[in-house]
Amino acid sequence: MTDVRSADPAVAEPPPPSAGPEAGRTGRGAGLRAGAEAALPAVGILVALAAWWLVARLELVHPVALPPPGDVLSAFVEKPAQMLEHTWDTTLEILTGFALSVAAGVLIGLSLASSRTVERMFTPLLVAVNAVPKITLGPLLVVALGWGQKPILTMVFLLCFFPIVLSTATGLTTTPADLAELVRSWNASRWQAFRKVRFPAALPQIFVGLKVAMPLAAIGAVIGEFQAGESGLGYVITQYAGIGDAATAWAAIMLVALVSILLYSALLLIERIALPWVRETTSSR
Repeated sequence: MTDVRSADPAVAEPPPPSAGPEAGRTGRGAGLRAGAEAALPAVGILVALAAWWLVARLELVHPVALPPPGDVLSAFVEKPAQMLEHTWDTTLEILTGFALSVAAGVLIGLSLASSRTVERMFTPLLVAVNAVPKITLGPLLVVALGWGQKPILTMVFLLCFFPIVLSTATGLTTTPADLAELVRSWNASRWQAFRKVRFPAALPQIFVGLKVAMPLAAIGAVIGEFQAGESGLGYVITQYAGIGDAATAWAAIMLVALVSILLYSALLLIERIALPWVRETTSSR
Protein backbone atom coordinates (compact mmCIF):
# COMPACT_ATOMS: atom_id res chain seq x y z
CA MET A 1 0.00 0.00 0.00
CA THR A 2 1.40 3.33 -1.03
CA ASP A 3 2.26 5.70 1.82
CA VAL A 4 0.69 9.04 1.06
CA ARG A 5 2.41 12.01 2.82
CA SER A 6 1.20 15.58 3.05
CA ALA A 7 2.60 17.97 0.48
CA ASP A 8 1.59 21.07 2.44
CA PRO A 9 4.54 23.50 2.33
CA ALA A 10 3.75 24.68 5.82
CA VAL A 11 4.30 21.14 7.07
CA ALA A 12 7.01 19.98 4.68
CA GLU A 13 9.38 22.94 5.07
CA PRO A 14 11.31 23.39 8.29
CA PRO A 15 10.82 26.69 10.14
CA PRO A 16 13.32 29.43 9.30
CA PRO A 17 16.09 29.97 11.82
CA SER A 18 15.44 32.66 14.40
CA ALA A 19 16.87 36.10 13.57
CA GLY A 20 16.89 37.16 17.19
CA PRO A 21 20.65 36.81 17.91
CA GLU A 22 21.59 38.49 14.60
CA ALA A 23 19.24 41.40 15.27
CA GLY A 24 20.59 41.69 18.79
CA ARG A 25 24.17 41.85 17.52
CA THR A 26 23.18 44.49 14.96
CA GLY A 27 21.46 46.58 17.62
CA ARG A 28 24.44 46.32 19.95
CA GLY A 29 26.78 47.30 17.12
CA ALA A 30 24.69 50.37 16.32
CA GLY A 31 24.65 51.28 20.00
CA LEU A 32 28.43 50.98 20.24
CA ARG A 33 28.89 53.15 17.15
CA ALA A 34 26.53 55.78 18.56
CA GLY A 35 28.40 55.74 21.87
CA ALA A 36 31.74 56.10 20.10
CA GLU A 37 30.47 59.05 18.07
CA ALA A 38 29.13 60.72 21.21
CA ALA A 39 32.54 60.31 22.88
CA LEU A 40 34.48 61.90 20.00
CA PRO A 41 34.02 65.53 21.21
CA ALA A 42 35.36 64.56 24.64
CA VAL A 43 38.34 62.88 22.98
CA GLY A 44 39.03 66.04 20.97
CA ILE A 45 38.93 68.18 24.13
CA LEU A 46 41.31 65.77 25.90
CA VAL A 47 43.74 65.94 22.98
CA ALA A 48 43.64 69.75 23.06
CA LEU A 49 44.23 69.77 26.84
CA ALA A 50 47.14 67.36 26.45
CA ALA A 51 48.70 69.60 23.80
CA TRP A 52 48.18 72.63 26.06
CA TRP A 53 49.80 70.82 29.00
CA LEU A 54 52.76 69.80 26.83
CA VAL A 55 53.30 73.34 25.55
CA ALA A 56 53.17 74.71 29.11
CA ARG A 57 55.42 71.92 30.44
CA LEU A 58 58.08 72.55 27.82
CA GLU A 59 57.64 76.33 28.32
CA LEU A 60 57.26 76.92 24.61
CA VAL A 61 55.11 79.87 25.68
CA HIS A 62 55.94 81.92 28.77
CA PRO A 63 53.85 80.77 31.78
CA VAL A 64 52.70 84.35 32.34
CA ALA A 65 50.94 84.23 28.98
CA LEU A 66 49.86 80.56 29.03
CA PRO A 67 49.67 78.91 32.47
CA PRO A 68 49.28 75.10 32.73
CA PRO A 69 45.76 73.66 32.67
CA GLY A 70 46.07 72.67 36.34
CA ASP A 71 46.64 76.28 37.38
CA VAL A 72 43.61 77.40 35.39
CA LEU A 73 41.44 74.75 37.04
CA SER A 74 42.73 75.79 40.48
CA ALA A 75 41.88 79.42 39.74
CA PHE A 76 38.29 78.42 38.98
CA VAL A 77 38.02 76.17 42.06
CA GLU A 78 39.19 79.01 44.30
CA LYS A 79 36.31 81.30 43.26
CA PRO A 80 33.55 79.21 41.62
CA ALA A 81 30.59 81.33 42.74
CA GLN A 82 32.14 84.52 41.38
CA MET A 83 33.09 82.90 38.07
CA LEU A 84 29.67 81.32 37.59
CA GLU A 85 27.94 84.62 38.32
CA HIS A 86 29.98 86.35 35.63
CA THR A 87 29.33 83.39 33.30
CA TRP A 88 25.58 83.83 33.76
CA ASP A 89 25.82 87.55 32.98
CA THR A 90 27.73 86.86 29.77
CA THR A 91 25.32 84.09 28.77
CA LEU A 92 22.33 86.40 29.14
CA GLU A 93 24.04 89.04 27.01
CA ILE A 94 24.83 86.46 24.34
CA LEU A 95 21.27 85.15 24.22
CA THR A 96 19.66 88.60 24.27
CA GLY A 97 21.91 90.02 21.57
CA PHE A 98 21.52 86.87 19.47
CA ALA A 99 17.72 87.02 19.74
CA LEU A 100 17.72 90.66 18.63
CA SER A 101 20.01 89.74 15.72
CA VAL A 102 17.73 86.89 14.65
CA ALA A 103 14.63 89.08 14.71
CA ALA A 104 16.24 91.93 12.78
CA GLY A 105 18.31 89.72 10.49
CA VAL A 106 15.37 87.62 9.31
CA LEU A 107 13.25 90.72 8.67
CA ILE A 108 16.03 92.46 6.75
CA GLY A 109 16.74 89.30 4.77
CA LEU A 110 13.05 88.99 3.96
CA SER A 111 13.00 92.59 2.73
CA LEU A 112 16.03 92.00 0.50
CA ALA A 113 14.51 88.82 -0.92
CA SER A 114 11.12 90.38 -1.61
CA SER A 115 12.35 93.29 -3.74
CA ARG A 116 15.25 93.49 -6.15
CA THR A 117 15.18 97.29 -5.80
CA VAL A 118 15.58 97.07 -2.02
CA GLU A 119 18.35 94.51 -2.43
CA ARG A 120 20.33 96.72 -4.82
CA MET A 121 19.74 99.78 -2.67
CA PHE A 122 20.84 98.43 0.71
CA THR A 123 23.19 95.49 0.09
CA PRO A 124 26.28 97.72 -0.38
CA LEU A 125 25.44 99.52 2.86
CA LEU A 126 25.11 96.24 4.76
CA VAL A 127 28.43 95.01 3.37
CA ALA A 128 30.09 98.27 4.40
CA VAL A 129 28.73 98.03 7.94
CA ASN A 130 29.89 94.44 8.21
CA ALA A 131 33.36 95.33 6.95
CA VAL A 132 34.01 97.86 9.74
CA PRO A 133 36.21 96.32 12.49
CA LYS A 134 33.76 96.17 15.37
CA ILE A 135 36.37 96.59 18.09
CA THR A 136 37.04 100.11 16.79
CA LEU A 137 33.41 100.99 17.50
CA GLY A 138 33.67 100.04 21.17
CA PRO A 139 34.75 103.45 22.53
CA LEU A 140 32.18 105.22 20.33
CA LEU A 141 29.42 102.95 21.61
CA VAL A 142 30.41 103.73 25.19
CA VAL A 143 30.28 107.47 24.47
CA ALA A 144 26.93 107.16 22.70
CA LEU A 145 25.21 104.62 24.96
CA GLY A 146 27.09 104.79 28.24
CA TRP A 147 28.34 101.93 30.41
CA GLY A 148 26.41 98.72 30.90
CA GLN A 149 24.50 96.37 28.68
CA LYS A 150 23.41 98.72 25.88
CA PRO A 151 26.81 98.96 24.15
CA ILE A 152 27.45 95.26 24.82
CA LEU A 153 24.19 94.17 23.18
CA THR A 154 24.85 96.56 20.31
CA MET A 155 28.25 94.94 19.77
CA VAL A 156 26.68 91.47 19.76
CA PHE A 157 24.07 92.66 17.28
CA LEU A 158 26.64 94.20 14.94
CA LEU A 159 28.66 90.99 14.83
CA CYS A 160 25.69 88.64 14.41
CA PHE A 161 23.16 90.19 12.12
CA PHE A 162 24.99 90.06 8.76
CA PRO A 163 25.31 86.23 8.49
CA ILE A 164 21.63 85.92 9.39
CA VAL A 165 20.62 88.52 6.79
CA LEU A 166 22.73 86.86 4.12
CA SER A 167 21.51 83.32 4.82
CA THR A 168 17.87 84.41 4.99
CA ALA A 169 18.01 86.34 1.72
CA THR A 170 19.89 83.49 0.01
CA GLY A 171 17.46 80.86 1.24
CA LEU A 172 14.39 82.80 0.18
CA THR A 173 15.75 83.52 -3.30
CA THR A 174 16.92 79.96 -4.07
CA THR A 175 13.67 78.03 -3.80
CA PRO A 176 14.01 74.73 -5.73
CA ALA A 177 12.63 75.09 -9.25
CA ASP A 178 10.29 72.11 -8.98
CA LEU A 179 8.66 73.52 -5.83
CA ALA A 180 8.29 76.96 -7.41
CA GLU A 181 6.67 75.38 -10.48
CA LEU A 182 4.32 73.37 -8.25
CA VAL A 183 3.18 76.52 -6.46
CA ARG A 184 2.52 78.25 -9.78
CA SER A 185 0.49 75.27 -10.98
CA TRP A 186 -1.71 75.60 -7.88
CA ASN A 187 -2.30 79.31 -8.57
CA ALA A 188 -1.29 79.97 -4.96
CA SER A 189 -1.18 83.50 -3.67
CA ARG A 190 2.14 85.13 -2.80
CA TRP A 191 1.50 84.69 0.93
CA GLN A 192 0.54 81.03 0.46
CA ALA A 193 3.66 80.40 -1.59
CA PHE A 194 5.81 82.04 1.09
CA ARG A 195 4.17 80.23 4.01
CA LYS A 196 3.91 76.78 2.44
CA VAL A 197 6.99 76.59 0.23
CA ARG A 198 9.52 79.42 0.21
CA PHE A 199 10.06 79.89 3.93
CA PRO A 200 10.18 76.16 4.82
CA ALA A 201 12.59 75.59 1.92
CA ALA A 202 14.77 78.44 3.19
CA LEU A 203 14.97 77.19 6.79
CA PRO A 204 18.06 74.97 6.30
CA GLN A 205 19.93 77.95 4.82
CA ILE A 206 18.70 80.22 7.63
CA PHE A 207 20.01 77.79 10.22
CA VAL A 208 23.41 77.92 8.54
CA GLY A 209 23.46 81.65 9.24
CA LEU A 210 22.31 81.10 12.81
CA LYS A 211 25.10 78.59 13.41
CA VAL A 212 27.65 81.03 12.04
CA ALA A 213 26.24 83.86 14.16
CA MET A 214 26.11 82.00 17.50
CA PRO A 215 29.89 81.93 18.14
CA LEU A 216 30.08 85.52 16.90
CA ALA A 217 27.57 86.45 19.61
CA ALA A 218 29.98 85.20 22.27
CA ILE A 219 32.81 87.16 20.67
CA GLY A 220 30.67 90.30 20.57
CA ALA A 221 29.66 89.96 24.22
CA VAL A 222 33.28 89.62 25.36
CA ILE A 223 34.44 92.54 23.20
CA GLY A 224 31.61 94.66 24.57
CA GLU A 225 32.55 93.73 28.14
CA PHE A 226 36.15 94.70 27.41
CA GLN A 227 34.97 98.19 26.55
CA ALA A 228 31.92 98.82 28.72
CA GLY A 229 31.38 95.86 31.02
CA GLU A 230 30.83 96.08 34.73
CA SER A 231 30.46 92.31 34.99
CA GLY A 232 30.76 89.27 32.76
CA LEU A 233 33.63 87.08 31.61
CA GLY A 234 35.15 89.78 29.40
CA TYR A 235 35.29 92.04 32.44
CA VAL A 236 37.00 89.23 34.42
CA ILE A 237 39.59 88.72 31.65
CA THR A 238 40.58 92.40 31.56
CA GLN A 239 40.63 92.80 35.34
CA TYR A 240 42.73 89.74 36.17
CA ALA A 241 45.01 89.98 33.15
CA GLY A 242 45.73 93.57 34.21
CA ILE A 243 47.03 92.44 37.60
CA GLY A 244 49.04 89.55 36.18
CA ASP A 245 46.68 86.73 37.25
CA ALA A 246 46.80 84.87 33.95
CA ALA A 247 45.31 81.68 35.42
CA THR A 248 42.03 83.37 36.37
CA ALA A 249 41.93 85.20 33.04
CA TRP A 250 42.35 81.89 31.22
CA ALA A 251 39.66 80.32 33.40
CA ALA A 252 37.29 83.02 32.14
CA ILE A 253 38.40 82.36 28.55
CA MET A 254 37.69 78.65 28.98
CA LEU A 255 34.23 79.45 30.35
CA VAL A 256 33.51 81.60 27.28
CA ALA A 257 34.49 78.65 25.11
CA LEU A 258 32.32 76.26 27.15
CA VAL A 259 29.29 78.57 26.92
CA SER A 260 29.78 78.84 23.15
CA ILE A 261 29.94 75.05 22.78
CA LEU A 262 26.78 74.52 24.83
CA LEU A 263 24.78 77.20 23.01
CA TYR A 264 25.93 75.95 19.60
CA SER A 265 24.97 72.38 20.57
CA ALA A 266 21.55 73.60 21.71
CA LEU A 267 21.09 75.30 18.34
CA LEU A 268 21.97 72.05 16.55
CA LEU A 269 19.38 70.22 18.64
CA ILE A 270 16.74 72.84 17.79
CA GLU A 271 17.58 72.48 14.10
CA ARG A 272 17.27 68.70 14.27
CA ILE A 273 13.88 68.92 16.01
CA ALA A 274 12.50 71.75 13.82
CA LEU A 275 13.74 70.34 10.50
CA PRO A 276 13.43 66.55 10.72
CA TRP A 277 13.09 66.20 6.95
CA VAL A 278 16.54 67.63 6.23
CA ARG A 279 18.45 64.56 7.43
CA GLU A 280 16.00 62.29 5.60
CA THR A 281 16.21 64.07 2.24
CA THR A 282 19.95 64.85 2.11
CA SER A 283 22.94 62.59 1.93
CA SER A 284 24.91 61.98 5.11
CA ARG A 285 28.56 61.17 5.60
